[in-house]
Amino acid sequence: FWAQYRVENLRIVPVFGPGAVDVSPRIGHLHITVDDLPWWWADASDNNTVDIANLPPGKHKVRIQLVNSDHEVFPGQEVTQTFTIPARQASTGSH
Repeated sequence: FWAQYRVENLRIVPVFGPGAVDVSPRIGHLHITVDDLPWWWADASDNNTVDIANLPPGKHKVRIQLVNSDHEVFPGQEVTQTFTIPARQASTGSH
């Protein structure tokens, strides 16, 4: 899975905690959840790309949330992408 993103009026930086909520200009990071798992990871790299490798064949869902330094989602700043990774075809042929 590979998704590019762009944010406006906010800087993606690795700063966390309630004290940074009032920093101007606003700062934040991404929360990324895969397949409704009970955990997520924070991405504060500001490289404008989410890259997830080695997902098994089948249906998948990736949720990306833009959050403030206290991990609260900015209203309306969440996207969910669903997709299917096809099963690999067995190779037939001689080596």
